[in-house]
Amino acid sequence: MTLLAFTLPDLSGITKILVFLIMLSILVTLHEYGHFLLARRNGVRVNDFAVGFGPTLLKWTSPRSGTNYRINALPLGGYCAMKGEDGKTNEAEQRRDFLATGGAIHDDDNFQSKSTYARFAIVVAGPIANFIVAFVLLFIAAAAFGLPDKVTTSVGPMIDGYPAQLAGIRPGDTIVAVGGKTVSTGEELVGIIHASNGKPLALRYVRGGVPHDITVTPRASTEGGKTVGVIGFNPMPSYRRAGPVESVKFAGTRVYDMIAQTFGTLGALVTHFTSTAGQLQGVVGMARMSSTVQDFGWGAYLMLAAMLSVNLGVFNLLPIPALDGGRAIFIIAEMLRGKPVDPEKEALVHVGGFAVLILVMVLVTFHDISRLIAGKGVL
Repeated sequence: MTLLAFTLPDLSGITKILVFLIMLSILVTLHEYGHFLLARRNGVRVNDFAVGFGPTLLKWTSPRSGTNYRINALPLGGYCAMKGEDGKTNEAEQRRDFLATGGAIHDDDNFQSKSTYARFAIVVAGPIANFIVAFVLLFIAAAAFGLPDKVTTSVGPMIDGYPAQLAGIRPGDTIVAVGGKTVSTGEELVGIIHASNGKPLALRYVRGGVPHDITVTPRASTEGGKTVGVIGFNPMPSYRRAGPVESVKFAGTRVYDMIAQTFGTLGALVTHFTSTAGQLQGVVGMARMSSTVQDFGWGAYLMLAAMLSVNLGVFNLLPIPALDGGRAIFIIAEMLRGKPVDPEKEALVHVGGFAVLILVMVLVTFHDISRLIAGKGVL
């Protein structure tokens, strides 16, 4: 069974972007739902749970919990506003003010009234929800659409600025011959390209039933300690059916690998910034990737969504102010000290963290746009 047997409809560019934004919004909303579930589990009142931002289009209030559920105009995420979070002061200041007023005695549904362990669990529940969502998506992809099997000669994701893209090859094309000789397997095609570093290759590929002939020259790349030729694309695999047990094993292994790889990339940014920074992608880059993967069917798109969900979870665990990881760090500090961190000291950390976060976001977005316009990034 091949992935291409389960293709998405032929979507326009604008529609593909909309599909990506909806998918990203769902992932963010499920992240916030993780906070919501743990908050309610620990007796914390959730004042508002919203899907999207901006003006409220639809609102209803739960008579049991008093939570306002909102559907907002901009479907770009969501939020979970708990009692005890004013959104204006930092974590330590909210905690100090709460304790100073004796709130712990009479306000037991307040987030700040809960133990450090409960507050820590609520804060990290969002990223954990993202990892669970990724597992479910990967299980569905494997069980419904199959597992990657043999490599084919169909062109998958491409690298900007490499010979294949410059020669006119596009994702979805199928390479059928090299140097006038027919190639029928992906292994054969990859072997020829790897062995042809710096040597021109005459390729024939088919797009929409129409053959095209081009010449490309593989460039050098190091793989497994050896120098090989590459032209800049990943071949698409064929897919085979998988049972429930194998699908569970696949999903668990892939989530673990994705988490480890994401943390590894973040670590490499610190130790090898120059060679790693160019791999970063912001929302613009993710939208481009999403548009490409949508052409390869639901299985591939679910796997992409799983990868983005893992990235969202890991990113939110970073010890940066305004992120879950930043809040968790101050709660851990409170556990160790037996009292909240001094609000003024936390404020200084917030200012520095925000500056770094904004700088990285601006740089990555500029890199994405430069790669989109000029075909190469700036990192």
